[in-house]
Amino acid sequence: MINIPEKAAEKLFLLPTVISIAITIGIFGFMLLLGLPLIIRGGHFFNLLAQSWAPGSGLYGIYPMIVGSLSIASLSLVFAFPLSLGCSVLISVVGHEVFGRFLRGVVQLMTGIPTVIYGFVGVFLLVPRIREIFQRGSGMCILSASLMLAVLISPTMILFFTDSFDHVPKSYGQAAEALGASKGQKFLYVTLPCAWRGVLTGLILAGGRALGDTLIALMLAGNAIQIPGSVLDSARTLTSHIALVFAADYESLEFKSIFACGMSLYLLATLLVLGARGLWHRNEGEK
Repeated sequence: MINIPEKAAEKLFLLPTVISIAITIGIFGFMLLLGLPLIIRGGHFFNLLAQSWAPGSGLYGIYPMIVGSLSIASLSLVFAFPLSLGCSVLISVVGHEVFGRFLRGVVQLMTGIPTVIYGFVGVFLLVPRIREIFQRGSGMCILSASLMLAVLISPTMILFFTDSFDHVPKSYGQAAEALGASKGQKFLYVTLPCAWRGVLTGLILAGGRALGDTLIALMLAGNAIQIPGSVLDSARTLTSHIALVFAADYESLEFKSIFACGMSLYLLATLLVLGARGLWHRNEGEK
């Protein structure tokens, strides 16, 4: 017998999923439509991906911005991952329950702080310290942007990590303790292997946010259009480029380049998700 309320609830929950997928595809289609002249006119789109940005010479390539985005996002994940994992372990595994609840509340509060506040803190506190320590440049560089971006994305990772650790059955940990395992051993050999999907999900979402953030890179990275040679060099990201070039003439190739930036961001995020899914399915196959 068909359960009508259950079927109705299933259709009701399916509707937001379909709408979300449609919006995502629609946004990409919108960028593809407006950037179509770049694709059909002599392969302009692929030229933009490989060229440098030199409007005076008729070059509107976004390659330096792609390198800048990947550099800042990757370095921020390198900084944020051990910090987030350590905080998560302190909250869910080794810390006192009361302290864990307090620290979780602080992390939840951090997720609500506007990005521009992190940017202001970076400009007035972090950038001068970087300039004084390394005695090179203005301090607005990849390192400054990555450090502050790591602080920005860490709460997202911490919350996902702690939730995944909390969902590991307590009986698993109790069995490990009964065998004489320490808290560290219990985490490494029981909790982490059982919670790796949540860790991977948090890492993907944090990576997506790092790639898509605009204000931190705009305020702290220096916005120099160049291929950086070190973490102390200034750089411009794809999102910063979109914000800075948006006021250009609508019909110009300069303006059209922002749609190449948008499509590149979509493709980078898609590759990130597909890579994680591939790792997930390979792990399942090995089991």
